[in-house]
Amino acid sequence: MRDLTYYVAVSADGFIAGPSGEFDAFLFEGDHMAGIWEKYRGTAPTDLAAAAGLAVDGGPFDTVLMGWNTYAVGLPAQPDPYRHLRQIVFSREHEAPDGAAGVELTDRDPVEVVRELKAEDGAGIWLCGGGALAAVLADEIDRLVLKINPVLFGDGVRLFGDRPYRPAALRPVAVTPYESGVVLAEYARG
Repeated sequence: MRDLTYYVAVSADGFIAGPSGEFDAFLFEGDHMAGIWEKYRGTAPTDLAAAAGLAVDGGPFDTVLMGWNTYAVGLPAQPDPYRHLRQIVFSREHEAPDGAAGVELTDRDPVEVVRELKAEDGAGIWLCGGGALAAVLADEIDRLVLKINPVLFGDGVRLFGDRPYRPAALRPVAVTPYESGVVLAEYARG
């Protein structure tokens, strides 16, 4: 069975984006980049990885899941951002834009879709955002991988949206601090 991994950058105070979707305060340069890329290869948009000379093959994931707001960050310039992965975008209100041939837009229940994906053969499934989708899929997440950035947002999109209080135990797998101040924290379900 395939695992669902929520792999995402997060501020030290638990936000994955600012109030208007800002994420430019996250560190995109530093000693953490090479080490994290080696472990989580393929987790950058196809064109961005190519421009940086980064290989996207051989990574832990073959499928990426996104909520509409996460997907829309690249629009209109990047309607097919992760062409090297199977891309599934969840939305009940939007239509796929022109040029999004490799994107599966669905209004289905995310839990049902994830359970079907887990039963398929293949590599891991990457939930790259957003917080509201993560809240819906919280009980389906097998691994939580956080790129904790040394920055406070104060407000914005929470890591798990408006998930109600319902504690769920996670087991620490690895914690890797970098001189940049970024900490890669990896957890598995209890």
